Amino acid sequence: MEPSLTWLDEPQTFRINELPAHSDHCCYANIQEADEGRSSLVRVLDGQWRFSYVDNPALIPDGFYLPDASSEGFGLIEVPGHIELSGYAQVEYTNTAYPWEGSVFRRPAYTTPPEDPQAGSFSQAKDNPVGLYRNIFILDGSWAERPLHIRFEGVERAFYLWCNGQFVGYAEDSFTPSTFDLSPYAHVGENLIAVAVFRHCTASWIEDQDFFRFFGIFRPVSLLSLPETHVEDLDVRPVLKDDDHTGVLNVGARLTPVQNGSKVTMQLADCDGNVIVDETIDAQGETNWPACIVKNPHLWSHANPYLYRLTLTVFNAEGEIVEVVPQAVGFRRIEIGADKVVRLNGKRLLLLGVNRHEWSATRGRAITQADMDADMAAIRANHINAVRTCHYPDRLEWYRMCDEAGIYVMAETNMESHGTWQKLGGEDGSYNVPGSFPQWREMVIDRARTQYETLKNHPSILFWSLGNESYAGENIAAMNEYYKKTDPTRPVHYEGVVHNRKYEDRISDFESRMYATPTDAAKYLESDPKKPFVLCEYMHSMGNSVGGLRAYMDLFDRYPQYAGGFIWDFKDQAIEVTDSVTGRKVMRYGGDFDDRPTERQFSGDGLLFADGNEKPAMQEVNEEYGRYDR
Repeated sequence: MEPSLTWLDEPQTFRINELPAHSDHCCYANIQEADEGRSSLVRVLDGQWRFSYVDNPALIPDGFYLPDASSEGFGLIEVPGHIELSGYAQVEYTNTAYPWEGSVFRRPAYTTPPEDPQAGSFSQAKDNPVGLYRNIFILDGSWAERPLHIRFEGVERAFYLWCNGQFVGYAEDSFTPSTFDLSPYAHVGENLIAVAVFRHCTASWIEDQDFFRFFGIFRPVSLLSLPETHVEDLDVRPVLKDDDHTGVLNVGARLTPVQNGSKVTMQLADCDGNVIVDETIDAQGETNWPACIVKNPHLWSHANPYLYRLTLTVFNAEGEIVEVVPQAVGFRRIEIGADKVVRLNGKRLLLLGVNRHEWSATRGRAITQADMDADMAAIRANHINAVRTCHYPDRLEWYRMCDEAGIYVMAETNMESHGTWQKLGGEDGSYNVPGSFPQWREMVIDRARTQYETLKNHPSILFWSLGNESYAGENIAAMNEYYKKTDPTRPVHYEGVVHNRKYEDRISDFESRMYATPTDAAKYLESDPKKPFVLCEYMHSMGNSVGGLRAYMDLFDRYPQYAGGFIWDFKDQAIEVTDSVTGRKVMRYGGDFDDRPTERQFSGDGLLFADGNEKPAMQEVNEEYGRYDR
């Protein structure tokens, strides 16, 4: 297949040759590796890559992806990282407005009259810079004999991939992993990976989040060497029965390829290592174990995040271990009762939450494990029990951390398009996407599917969220239907339906509002509520804010259907720079980089400063959330 730049203009084209999304489990060659958490089946490609920046697609050098291509014009860039923070492109922050507004007229594909199809909107654009990456890896030993995959955990916004000069594939969706099979292209010895990353494509219309607009390879890149029989996907469904004393464990796995005589052992152990379940069956393409009863299981919750350890061990026909897959398991039940009260394990759930963008003052969204550790420490120290992943899926490690810490997660799909319908304080959905345009449907359903398939096994995820501020239409209703059909155990959240009540019976299990006053919340809760009430955003921690938090906390005592909410937001988005006059390290916000359009310091609305230091507002959160943290 020959790649085409026109894919950048087509909402129906968002993945080419990409492998289907699958669970985020880790795989190891043996039990010792699994115990130590170090896998010989994974090789990380992070580090210095060769890099060249061009202003638009027309300037991409012919054949830059070929092994014998000239390296003239190529410097170095750190992967993962943002192209802008590496000094190659304009830093820009905007909230609602798209980066091209005021300079280029654009409308989403298929929202315009036939005589204006917006052809070449991004593929021929002069304001669509491209980052060109090249990296060499060496394939030898046993790795040269096994299937080889490459996984990009996060690339903004669209990218094309080549290996040894041959086109491999194309992907969009900046915040979920993209995996490709390199086996047909790689060989023993040196291999060249080449990537072209585009700042804009049709996905830009639905990735209009309130954040700095970066692009590039900003999350880790890894090679995966697959054993002779590999657990491609793992589906673990621990169910807590209504009696609150009986657990049922359902486990399924997709294996490929399956060798004759292969077997798989499924073992469940408690946190002390006591084995509760131990079942071995023949390996099949779709391998499913009989449902296992676990009497009086320890229940997972914020107060007691108890995790069992499930281990799949794959054996070949000779009885040798070829792969070990561990998975944390938590028994819990999340439900909305007929009385519209949200309960976890039969007890009313109170959400003491924050919205959390991934952020580092020095690395932007290319965060490290140390950044995540610091965020989690601040969350746990201040009685915060819930996080909304605004407005995209986070790094995979974050969900494992929430499993272990007992942090409730509202897992949000990567979608926000408020710039297509919020107009100068009013609403105009005439060219809102995804809306009800059929050409945009599969793109957003795919984003829901990818998030679900990747994260489905995490007990910390209590709710799926359809995205943020994207109005409402048939396509979001289809996303809601997908989640409900695929995973009926978790409620689905979406706030935007309040702007288009036509869909309120088809979208969202919650009455979700942003910045409703306590009086507005009480009015809804006193009017025979159809759904439980949640504030997906409230307080807005900008300046001298959060002082009115107690008025919201008091709603817990008055209304059982009040589920709580998520403060906007956890941490400022600001970039640390060295002041040219004083030589001191200072924080810079939107507009400080001569970026236009911009919404300036609106990125500074966190409970923490961008460097992780607490603002005075966090004292109020600690006090008020602490009254209900139990």
